[in-house]
Amino acid sequence: MKLGGRALKLFLGIAIVAFGLIRYCGSQEENPYTGRTQAISLSTEEEIAIGLQNAPIMADQHGGMHPDQQLQDFVAQVGKKLVDHTIAQETPYQYEFHLLRDPKTVNAFALPGGQIFITYALMERLENEDQLAGVLGHEIGHVVGRHAAERIAQSELANTVATGAEVGADAGMLASQLGQTLLLKNGRGDELESDALGVKFMLEAGYNPEAMIEVMQILKAASGGQRVPEFQSSHPDPENRIQKIKEAIEKYQNN
Repeated sequence: MKLGGRALKLFLGIAIVAFGLIRYCGSQEENPYTGRTQAISLSTEEEIAIGLQNAPIMADQHGGMHPDQQLQDFVAQVGKKLVDHTIAQETPYQYEFHLLRDPKTVNAFALPGGQIFITYALMERLENEDQLAGVLGHEIGHVVGRHAAERIAQSELANTVATGAEVGADAGMLASQLGQTLLLKNGRGDELESDALGVKFMLEAGYNPEAMIEVMQILKAASGGQRVPEFQSSHPDPENRIQKIKEAIEKYQNN
């Protein structure tokens, strides 16, 4: 009887994992803007809704919007130029660009659906419009690449696998840790893809893509020679990204 109970638990665990894998594999689709096949569990409408719902929350966490309207307009102007001259304009997303008041956190990020943010701590370190375009182009790349939606699908799979392992073999914690490691690795891949897309967008909008290399150097300097804390969990070290950016510049300049 005891063995039968274990067998039943194992069967249920395997069934849960199999369901998660079938659902994940069934959600594979080709991104029409990057050509990459991804597992996506959200519609574009859901992505936009998530971004709009969370934008005020993210702003509050960084001290709200920066009060200088001229700076806000400048960020929006550069972002709009990047969207208007690239494939981003063909996407269904509602791009909005925000300068956050935060004077200490060196960061920029994008929410699903087109809500894009840069902190004043990063903005004040930038030396010209091309560097700002490098930051915003990278974040537009996250939106076009549907990276947040992809990570949500991966997280759902990881949670399902952890549940199955917990039910079938009392190994939920290990499976959850493995899932988080996988998500971290994929997140860093997203950053490199966004760098390449950012280079492409900069060239198409008339910006100097070498400025993105300068942004990496600014991030490295801001870290005081250490890895940038705000980029630690998902961003590769700036020094490691530079070579990939150079390769992207050569690729898209020759196309």
